[in-house]
Parts: sequence; C-alpha cells; structure tokens
Amino acid sequence: MIPTRSKLFPVALTGLVLGLWCTGPVAADSEPERVQQGNLVMENIPEIPAEVRQRLRQYQNVRSASFSDFAPDGGIYILTRFGETNQIHHVARPMGQRRQITFYDERTSGASVRPDGSGQFMFARDVGGDEFFQGFLFDPATARSIQFTESGTRNLSPSWSPDGAKVAWASTTWEEPNHKIWVADPADPGSRRLLVQAEGTTVPAEWSPDGSRLLLTRYISINEARLFLLKLDSGEMVQINPDQQVAYGAARFSADGDKLFVVTDAGAEFRRIKTIDLDSGAIELVSEHPWDVQAMDLSPDGRLLAYTINAGGIAELHFLNLETGERPEAPQLPTGLIGGLRFSPDGERLAFSHSYAGSPGDAWVLELDSGELVRWTESEVGGLDTSRFQPPELIRFESFDGLEIPAFIHRPDGEGPHPVIVSIHGGPESQARPGFSSTFMYWVHELGAAVAVPNVRGSRGYGNEFVNLDNVFLRENSVFDIGALLDWIAEQPDLDEDRVVVFGGSYGGYMVLASLVHYSDRLAGGINIVGISNFVTFLENTAGYRRDLRRAEYGDERDPEVREFLESISPTNNAERITAPLFIIQGANDPRVPASEAEQILEAVRNAGGDPWYLLALDEGHGFSRQSNRDFQREAETLFLREVLALGDD
Repeated sequence: MIPTRSKLFPVALTGLVLGLWCTGPVAADSEPERVQQGNLVMENIPEIPAEVRQRLRQYQNVRSASFSDFAPDGGIYILTRFGETNQIHHVARPMGQRRQITFYDERTSGASVRPDGSGQFMFARDVGGDEFFQGFLFDPATARSIQFTESGTRNLSPSWSPDGAKVAWASTTWEEPNHKIWVADPADPGSRRLLVQAEGTTVPAEWSPDGSRLLLTRYISINEARLFLLKLDSGEMVQINPDQQVAYGAARFSADGDKLFVVTDAGAEFRRIKTIDLDSGAIELVSEHPWDVQAMDLSPDGRLLAYTINAGGIAELHFLNLETGERPEAPQLPTGLIGGLRFSPDGERLAFSHSYAGSPGDAWVLELDSGELVRWTESEVGGLDTSRFQPPELIRFESFDGLEIPAFIHRPDGEGPHPVIVSIHGGPESQARPGFSSTFMYWVHELGAAVAVPNVRGSRGYGNEFVNLDNVFLRENSVFDIGALLDWIAEQPDLDEDRVVVFGGSYGGYMVLASLVHYSDRLAGGINIVGISNFVTFLENTAGYRRDLRRAEYGDERDPEVREFLESISPTNNAERITAPLFIIQGANDPRVPASEAEQILEAVRNAGGDPWYLLALDEGHGFSRQSNRDFQREAETLFLREVLALGDD
C-alpha cells in the first residue's frame, strides 16, 4: 500500500495501472502512462531486454559478509544475504558453512551478543526501509525473538550493560527532534524504564565497567558533538568539557572507568585519539596521524588500542600498547576498507570486515598472540574473475577557485575515447572510498565506460576546512567542482567529453540535478536516486528527528535570507535548465528524502518540456535494499545508460 503518513509521502500517486509495461518513451507533450509491476511503479521505462538482464546477473549476484560479533561457542556472527535481504548467519569455524539464523522479509542489523554467556543476542529490524528500527532479543534455545522496544518509535544505539542484565537505547518519534534514553531487560519488555528525556540526537555510547554510569553522545553536526555521563542511581546527567565545541567520534571507557578514550578533532584539523580524565578533566593526546582516525576499540584489559585511519580514503589498521607505548605491527591487507573493529571478550582476538577491489567484503579475525590473520568467509562473486578488478587511480584536479579536488578514476581497457559516468557520493559529508563496487566494475568491463568518483568540497576525510567549504551559502561551489571535473575530462585523450553522465543518490542525487541545471549542454544525462530537489520542501518534510541535523548543514529555511537562497538554487525552481535526459529513482517510504521530492522534480521537468524516466518502489526507503528491486533498478539504469551514451547493443 502507498504510505499514508503525510510528511512521508505528501504527493499522492495517481493513475496506477497494474501489471502493465511501457513499451518505450512517449512524446513529451503527452502524459506518460504510470504503470505498476508488483511493488515497482514506473514511467517511460521500456521493457528490459533479456540480454541486459543476463549480462547483469553475475554482477548482481555478488554477495558480501560483514562481521557482527563473536559467538559464545568460538564462532562468529555475520550479516549477509542469501535471499531478498541481509540476515544474521553463524559461522562455526574459518571458511565454515554459513548457518542462517534470522529469516525475515525485512532487512536486519547485525547481532550483538549478550555478555552473560546465555548465547542470546539482540538485533534491529525496520519495515519497508522506513528506518523505524525495532529492537529484538533472539534466544537460540527457543529460536524465538522478543521485541523489547515500543512499536511506532524509532530506536537507536542499543548497548549492553557489562553483566548483560540490561540494555540501554534511545528512541524518538516521527516529529520529535529529541530522544529518550531507556533501559530494560530485553527478555522482559515490561521492565522497560525511562532514564532521561535528552535533547536532540542523544544516544548511548557505552556503559562504565562497573555499570553505574552510561556514556551518552549527542550529534549536532559533523563539526560538533557533545558527551554526557548519566549516573544511573540518581539520573543526573553531566556534560563532559561543556566549554569545548568540537566533534567526537568513537568513545570508550578505560578498563578502570576513570578515563575516556575519544576520537576528536579538538585542537586539530584532523581527528585524533585523546583521553579525558573524568575526575580532573585533564586531556592527553594518545595518537595522531595526518589523517582522520576513523574507528577504535580497546581490549578488555585496557592494554591494547586498535584503531583505523582514513588515509585519503584508504583504511589503515594500527595498534598501540598503552602500557609500553609500543606500536605492534599490523597485518598487511590489500588496499581497501576496514569496518566493524572489535576485540573478543577474552581479548585474544580482533575481528573486522574488509573489502577491496577484488573482494566485496568478508569477515577476518586476527589472532593476537600469534599474529595470524585468518579469513573466516569468502563471499560469492557471481563467478566473476575479480583479478580483473583493479584499484582506481587517484587523481586531483583544480576547481574554479584553485582548490584541488581528489577523485578516483576507473578506466576500461583500450585507447578510447571512453564514455564517462561521474558517480557523486551523498552525505553531503560522506566520502567516496576505493572499496568493492560490482556496479562500477559492470560499467567498466561490460559497458566500456570510465567511472570518475570525485570527493567534492564538503566531503569528509580531508580536514575540517575542506568539509566546511560547501556550507549554506557556499552550497553551489561543490556543483562547480563537477564543472571543473568536466573540464578535466575534456583534457583526457582517452575520455569522451561528449558522452558524460552524472549519477548519485541522496545528496548525490541533488548534485546530479544541480549539475544538470548548470551543465546540461555538457552532459548526456543524469540518474538521480532519492535526491533532494528543493531544499526548503526537503527540510519541511524530512522526518522531524532529522530536521535540525540537516539545518546545521544546509541552513535554516525559517530564516528569510537562507530560505530565499535555498529556493534560488533548488532544481525544482530551475527545471527549465534541465534539458539533458533524466532518470529519477525513489523509495516510497524514505524518511530522509521524502518521495515528494522525486514527484515534484518529475512534474517540474515535465512541465518544462522534459520527459524523465521514473522508478518508485513502494516497499523501499532511502535506497533499495531488496535484491529483486535492486536487480530491476540496475537493469533500468543500464538501459538508460546505453541509450544516452549511445552504447548500442554490444
């Protein structure tokens, strides 16, 4: 059914015709037929040729496995997909059989094991991509799950108490910007107790080792976060270092509970690891690099610190012995990404997920005593020869104001000139990084297209100054970075400046639309996925719990000057300048960028004489998570790319 929540989907869908397919694009002066196939609603998308579906099949059947937690029996829990959505699996030994534990139509989060040795674990699940996550406790003894959160609320950041008796988490509602902090024995939902009504997006980070205090973090923007200690006996909540306006990332208690280890940009351009003494407030530097520290974990005995840095997009693993100051050598890994860093409860192993150009992602475990690095899973790659999948080239190009912009370039074989697909990340403070992408590899090896992946100004990973260069009235400067990239493409003899498509999702979708506004005469087309089309309506209609977070980046639309500026740069108000072909893709249940953003740019471009392709999934949110929906999305994108880039049928 079409969602009825007005803020989620304020523009009604009309004229749905079940079970029909469009046979091809229609004339721009006639109203295209809106048709429905299952949960997919579309306009102007031709029937997918069998050969397109066949050539995509291998690339779409690539899987990945991410580490979730250590299992009490010595195995591990992972998150992977063997049906429509990601589910929790158990692996008993390295390269052992993956045994599926959860079986839902909806996606699940990873498992978080109860520390009491019971073997129970908690996980989260939403419905149709609405991101209203509910918490569940799974008991292997009964193979049953208990929901411990309140239906109709959005629940975040569950954290086990040290003894495993309780879990703390944060919750909010659709319109409420503030979060409540709860605690309960998840096996007894009736024990749920409100600890505090907190301000803004405040969530649990970790319990103190003695279980008497709860560390809370409040995210305000990429430039600012706050830390609080909540005393569970009195309910008193005290802010740590209230006079500092800094960003915080990961935060951990020391083994004795007297200090915090924090990732912060306090006093620096990049994020470093520091300690904060909870009695005196004294701050000491622990480790720094000329790049951001990304993630960290502390061994249970408090002696060994493991952390990763983001070195220009590439993840590096580091260790620090906190007693001796020595830095044990980390294992050598292929150039790629590392996530899910976690010590085992006995401190003898460190697990993480790792992906790189030739691997979509697997779970790895480092035996700390021997230094042996063990790969626990080997995810399927659809029978593809991944030895052909090489890391991209890192280049830098000069933008309109002399700023250097980094970008990763994937080039196909042959002299060219090759068509180019410019893939623009979302966020806007995200960062394009060189992991595994079966989509990019399909474009390169099957379509013969080069892929350019820029980190325009405003991207994270390059310091505080760089990430703030697109804020509020500077918004379109990041769009002009795409214009400079088009200039760079024109100078490359192996790239075809006349066959360039822009592609992006979420904020990257806005960048696609804005690039088409400014550079339609230089672009062959654009694919906008769940993108912002008008900043004012986006801020008014996005979920209430997100609104203040987005105002910190885009500006407050309630300010008349800011509102006027946001209206002036919004693609819906400049649709007549979008003359290149456009494909719009959207999830109906998206709480971040409501489906009304897609509907209104579709209408605006059509009224200006354009004839976009349109794809709406009624059972998806901010991007497609169901495999069958993703399959059709990629097939339709391929058809669009072949048409606008004049790739033919070969």
